[in-house]
Amino acid sequence: MNARPVALLLAIGTTMLLVLLNLFSHPAILSDPVEQHIFMQLSLPVLLTAILVGSALSMSSATLQVLLNNPLADPGIIGISSGASLSAGMLIVGGIIPSSALVWGLPVACFIGALLSSLLIFRLAQRLQLTHASVILAGIAISTVCAAALAWLYLFGDAQATRNLTFWLMGSFEHTHYPILGIAGSALVFGMILLVRERSHLNALYLGEHNAHLIGVEPRLLTRKLLIICALLVGVSVSIAGSIAFVGLLVPHILRRLLGRDNRLIIPLSGAVGAALMVLIVNINTALSGVILPVSLLTASIGGPIFIYVLYRGQMFATQFGGRHGV
Repeated sequence: MNARPVALLLAIGTTMLLVLLNLFSHPAILSDPVEQHIFMQLSLPVLLTAILVGSALSMSSATLQVLLNNPLADPGIIGISSGASLSAGMLIVGGIIPSSALVWGLPVACFIGALLSSLLIFRLAQRLQLTHASVILAGIAISTVCAAALAWLYLFGDAQATRNLTFWLMGSFEHTHYPILGIAGSALVFGMILLVRERSHLNALYLGEHNAHLIGVEPRLLTRKLLIICALLVGVSVSIAGSIAFVGLLVPHILRRLLGRDNRLIIPLSGAVGAALMVLIVNINTALSGVILPVSLLTASIGGPIFIYVLYRGQMFATQFGGRHGV
């Protein structure tokens, strides 16, 4: 049997196994009404959020790495998450809208922030010929501006609001509930479906602008469309889980090294593996005897050393995305 379908099935099976382990880690769930209530109202929303956010971040990063011709194009590294976080900070600390409206206002604001930062990063990098360094430099510039703006919010914001913002920015699945999942989850599922539908067109960007035209793909239009979809996924993910590092960087990079560059496989497989990784983080948090650690702390503790190792071995830029595609 071909290794690629086996890898896809393995990733999906791993995700399902982790979900089942989470579901049945407490046998009393099957018989105790109190445990059932706790699971349905607390544990299940966390689990669903982890699956959605892990899939969305990994799939959007896999797409951005092709669009920006850069294997380091992770939303947290190149500044897209920073734009979404700044928008959220303005709502949480600035009190622009009432707290009752945050259920829908936060996803919308984070999407707008992620979209604006995505477009600005892309334009800056485009002026510098979309080199690896240009994307990173543009991301650093955007992240620095957003960090400065957040610092001003901390300086003039209410003490309780800034405290809430601090814990939110560190990343957590614990603050989601069914109303916000109904809105944010629907947006994430919609965006991921759109990415899966465009995954074969994404392969055309490897060929260059002229050759892509010959097979019926308009690179500029496709790039704009996919940037908007990625901004939607990143922004909404940030709105319900905060800023989470390294997941989107490592998952598609490792998959491309193992399975090649075919986005028809890499995009959905990134979603499955990203979901499995986030569910694993939830299980680690559950195993820590009630100590709920920030998600970014765990992902950075796992992903940071792996990232350093990959850089040390000189493997990160071995992933090639082809020539410039003129977008």
